[in-house]
Amino acid sequence: MSALSVKTTISVLPGVAAAGAAALVAWGVSTGLPTLPLLTVCVVLGIVFAQLPGMGTLLRGILAPGLAFSSKKLMRAGVVLLGLKLSLVDIAGLGWATLLTTIAIVLITFAGTYGLGRLLKLPGHEPLLMATGFSICGASAIGAMSGVVNAKRKDQAHPVALVTLCGTLAIFVLPALWEPLGLTDLQFGHWVGAGVHDVGQVVATAQIAGGSALAVALVVKLTRVLMLAPIVAVAGVVERRRNVAVTDAKRPPIVPLFVAGFIVAILVRSFVPLPEAVLNGADIVQTALLAMALFGLGSAVDIKRLLTAGWRALVVGLLSWVLIAALALGAVQLS
Repeated sequence: MSALSVKTTISVLPGVAAAGAAALVAWGVSTGLPTLPLLTVCVVLGIVFAQLPGMGTLLRGILAPGLAFSSKKLMRAGVVLLGLKLSLVDIAGLGWATLLTTIAIVLITFAGTYGLGRLLKLPGHEPLLMATGFSICGASAIGAMSGVVNAKRKDQAHPVALVTLCGTLAIFVLPALWEPLGLTDLQFGHWVGAGVHDVGQVVATAQIAGGSALAVALVVKLTRVLMLAPIVAVAGVVERRRNVAVTDAKRPPIVPLFVAGFIVAILVRSFVPLPEAVLNGADIVQTALLAMALFGLGSAVDIKRLLTAGWRALVVGLLSWVLIAALALGAVQLS
């Protein structure tokens, strides 16, 4: 190992250690309060940490390399392992009608959120990141898309904060509407899976309706996660073409390596009989990696900026949340 590599490794250790400690704290909080998903707690901890007096110096100094490493490299590794949750057999079991409506919801929400973001003139990559997070799988999807379009950590701050806020609101709002809307347990699970952003938030919301509702919710949700690969791949192609005229620009690969890994993981889960112990171990590692990554992303959130310059992003986020919930409810009632 070269001296430069050793120096780089040492520089990331403080930030990675902070992210790891935060993940452990979040695990403790989530264990004590099961209604709070671990990954949601990690984002909130990152946001709170960044607002504490004197933390700005640490975040811009000794912790910066490690938090950037966590929010980028660990996020990509976690997304790859997320593919092991997906089985094409389970997805096929939904039936063509449910499968096609779920894909349609993702695409309509993505296009609608992106259009709203452009209409309200959100800066930089924010419209794309908001669209990805709200339509597919929350902060994890935002991190994956950011890796393709080379978005800076601060550019991810508003989308991550807002998709976490709306997903957390869903944990309390959707169950309150369950009985007034006259949904059965399975319909409620379908609605949650199609309309809530993060996998952990889906579990926290659907589990109150029982095991059958939770199973349906997870399969529908993971079908949405499957859309991460093609949407990110298309974004990679667009970004590559956009950089063609810029001779000094580093053009991203047509299909990013971690997206290819995500697809391979899905295929392995679908066709290779993996032992339960292997799947459980991969799930623990994947959760830990995403927890650390989301703490890093949360620590980039500037609350003052979000409440002032970020009001447009707030409007886009809330409208997107209503859009996907309404589309998902319509799909459930038509099925």
